[in-house]
Amino acid sequence: MDNRLVAFKRLLDIMDELREKCPWDRKQTMETLRRLTIEETYELGDAILDADMEAIKGELGDLMLHLVFYSKIGSEKGAFNVTDVLNTVCDKLVERHPHIYGDIQVENEEDVKANWEAIKLKTGKKSVLEGVPKSLPAMVKASRVQEKAMGVGFDWDNVDQVWDKVLEELGELKEEVDNKTDRMVDELGDVLFAIINYARFINVDPEEALERTNKKFISRFTFLEDEIRKSGKDITKLNLEEMDVYWNQSKEVYP
Repeated sequence: MDNRLVAFKRLLDIMDELREKCPWDRKQTMETLRRLTIEETYELGDAILDADMEAIKGELGDLMLHLVFYSKIGSEKGAFNVTDVLNTVCDKLVERHPHIYGDIQVENEEDVKANWEAIKLKTGKKSVLEGVPKSLPAMVKASRVQEKAMGVGFDWDNVDQVWDKVLEELGELKEEVDNKTDRMVDELGDVLFAIINYARFINVDPEEALERTNKKFISRFTFLEDEIRKSGKDITKLNLEEMDVYWNQSKEVYP
């Protein structure tokens, strides 16, 4: 038997046994697992950003366990089982790839995305935006909304137009800030939305870009704290100019 099938059956068998014999596993519901699944997804994201293949393997295993767990609970409720789950996604992939499993011709990746969204509308969805989860973090949601709209042709023609929009939104934000109006929040949101749109046009994942900057800042600031502590000084007693000396050192260590 294919090693992949052997390994998958082993996981299914272990899940059955844990659900029967382990008090913790027996107690879990889809609702209690939801938060844990979200945490596991973020842990996988961290491992990917760290390019830690061993960690990625482990986190993928954790997520695979969760998918099997949900399927097990679904079978207990008589709603669906793991076979239904797998066949559903297989059917969806075949349906939405007519250029592979049908006679549709495509020229590039954009054609594939456009076909994908068009097929989804034919299956009963009223809006291409329906597939964007409401609980997504705002930055990720903005990216997905923009990608969905692009899939049906609602998009800028070129990157220069998008950059002009960024500058326009920055100007509007500055005006509202200078006047201290209630529109500052809205205008800041427009700036962020425009920046995320620009990131898409230059093929940069804004979530990944910001997280890389977060990690870099944390590394530099932790270095700053450590060096100040080693020098016997109290960071709360230093002014910004004094801290900048250590900050500039940190940038050499964490460029």
